[in-house]
Formats: sequence, C-alpha cells, structure tokens
Amino acid sequence: MQQDQYVTVASEGVHETEVNRSRFRCALAPVADEEQAQAFLARVRRQHPTASHHCWAYVLGTDAAIQRSGDDGEPGGTAGAPMLQMLTRREIRYAAAVVSRWFGGTKLGAGGLIRAYSGAVGEALDTLGTVTRRRHRLVTVTVDHQRAGRLENDLRAAGRTVREVRYDALVAIDLGVPETELDAFRSWLADASAGTASVTLGGEAYESGGTHHRA
Repeated sequence: MQQDQYVTVASEGVHETEVNRSRFRCALAPVADEEQAQAFLARVRRQHPTASHHCWAYVLGTDAAIQRSGDDGEPGGTAGAPMLQMLTRREIRYAAAVVSRWFGGTKLGAGGLIRAYSGAVGEALDTLGTVTRRRHRLVTVTVDHQRAGRLENDLRAAGRTVREVRYDALVAIDLGVPETELDAFRSWLADASAGTASVTLGGEAYESGGTHHRA
C-alpha cells in the first residue's frame, strides 16, 4: 500500500567507526530500485578491495515491501540482518547501506558483530541525517503574462516549491501540492489570481521536506 510520505537518507555519505581495532565504514545512499542498490554495493566493493567484508542491506517501497541483506562471509545473521533491522527500526525507505569491515585482529563474537554492524548503520544515519519525502500531486497552473510574475512570487511566499515555469501564449507554472491540500489550494489560487488562473492535475511524485538529524 502506497504511503503519503516516507523517510530516507538525506544524501549519499560515509561514516566510520572502530570496535576493538576493527574498522567499520558505513556507506549510505538513497536508491530507487534493486538495480541501483546492487550497483551501489558493487561500487563500494570496487573502491575498497582491501576490506575483509562488505556486508549490506536495503529497503525499498514506501511500505518496505522489498528488504534484502547479506553477510558477505561474516557468521550468518551477525551483519546483514542487524543492519536491515536498524534501517527498518528507523523506518528508513528507498535506501541502501554497505558496511565495509577491516579486521583488526580481535574476534568480536556473534553479539559483538551484531552490535558493531547495527551500530555502524545507526551512527551513520545520525551523522548524515534523513529527509522526509511527502507524496504530492503534480499540478500545472496556467495564467496570463500580466499576472504570472506576481503569482509565482505568491506561490513561493506561500511555501510552494515551483518546479518549472514555461512561457508561451500563457504562462504555465509547474509545482507539487499534497493531495489533501488540493481543495484549499484551488481556493487560494482563485483568490490570488482573481479567478483567472486554471489548474491541470498531473501525476504524482515525492517531494523532499527538511533534513533531520538526531540529537
């Protein structure tokens, strides 16, 4: 079932931790599908060929319908699964995590590995931040040239994200509006344009809100 919003990683990034002389480098990236997730994993492997392991996990779908993970040679269930649990516990979607480990000479045991791999993902999420994406209906507002400039300014002042402005016989302003706000938006637009602007509804897209960092 499609959700009205989801949380994902703010951007691709890396955070590194150390546990008993073993290095754990967590790379996070937003991904749209399994192909992107696997490509991200392959890129990390190429960039760090000296790592002992490249364990991974990803979650796709606003409802987390697709969940995959891999231990890459670590004891079964001690790496990929804890990483995946951290992503799902934080309700992260459309994201991939790859933790590369350089063995430091001290065995951590099953419990130590679970804490190290899940902790690496958790700390990376805290450091790199997350972003909420809300489902919007794409709309095109059409208005005459005389009112276009002021209307565009009013839209921005009202907190709307203008995606594109196209000039032809009339001016077309593309933006996204949350589905639940469409009726209110139509009323606002009628007042702002003295009834001269028209609205055409398009498809749907997810728009980003602000970036969140845990305290």
